[in-house]
Amino acid sequence: MAQEKLNIGIILGSTRQGRVSPQVGEWVKGIADKRGDANYEIVDISEYKLPFLGEGSGEEPGLQAWNQKLASVDGFVFIVQEYNHSITGALKNALDSARDVWYNKAAGIVSYGSTGGARAAEHLRGICGELKIADVRTHPTLSLFTDFENFSEFKPAELHLQNVNTMLDEVVSWSGALKTLR
Repeated sequence: MAQEKLNIGIILGSTRQGRVSPQVGEWVKGIADKRGDANYEIVDISEYKLPFLGEGSGEEPGLQAWNQKLASVDGFVFIVQEYNHSITGALKNALDSARDVWYNKAAGIVSYGSTGGARAAEHLRGICGELKIADVRTHPTLSLFTDFENFSEFKPAELHLQNVNTMLDEVVSWSGALKTLR
């Protein structure tokens, strides 16, 4: 009997005008879709119009839709950009706007920034631990200086392909294993 494919959400971690996360997310999705091992989809937090945590009634349609989307996926790939040595406020708010729908799922991180987004990824790893998200070891890091033309047009170096595939291997295998706990 064939096992049903996992659903993996590729979460865009920025909402600002002129962001490049959609380019990075589509690149990761293109690589992922060629694998055929899971169902991959872009999950853009800007589409949910999330209220700031603690504001609003908690019944806002975007908040409910966000939680439903997270509940429908088995694992994640976060597209993380570094702002002031950390993740964006929008991503932090999106993470905090849900709770148990994160539990016992796996996540990979693809980061970018002047230092490859490494500091933002490390902050995200701490948050993942608190939300019971198992973050995988392999972590593709993209440089604003070498992987983006004029800091805005994404042109990744070929060397990243292997890291992305290794990260996806880990996300899929961990997501499958953790699904047995939910």
